[in-house]
Amino acid sequence: MTAAGRGIEDPSADVLGQAAAAFGLLGSPARLHIMWALAQGESDVTGLAQRVGGALPAVSQHLTKLKLAGLVRARREGRRQVYFVDDPDIVDVVRLMMGRLTERAGPARRLHGL
Repeated sequence: MTAAGRGIEDPSADVLGQAAAAFGLLGSPARLHIMWALAQGESDVTGLAQRVGGALPAVSQHLTKLKLAGLVRARREGRRQVYFVDDPDIVDVVRLMMGRLTERAGPARRLHGL
C-alpha cells in the first residue's frame, strides 16, 4: 500500500513488527540509558552499571534483552564482555531523540528556574 498520493510504500507487517519490538525495548528508561551510553562508546557491564546507576545483575539482564533483539553486540576481551551498538542507524535514532528532547527541555527548564 502507498501513502496517499506520495508513492511511498508502507512498511511490511514484518518490518512494522520489528520496529515496534525495538521501540518497545527502548521504552524502558534503563535500557534507553544503556543504549545512550553505548552510543557514546563501548563498555563492559561493570562500566555501564556505574554509568547508568544500575545494579550489575539488572544491567546484565537489560543487555541480554538488547543483545537478543540485535540492538547491541558483544565481544570477549579476556574474561570480560565488551558491549557496543553495532548498527549506526540505531545510534542515530537514539541521539536524535535524546537531542531533540533535551533541546525542548532547555527552554522549559529556564522558564521554571530549573
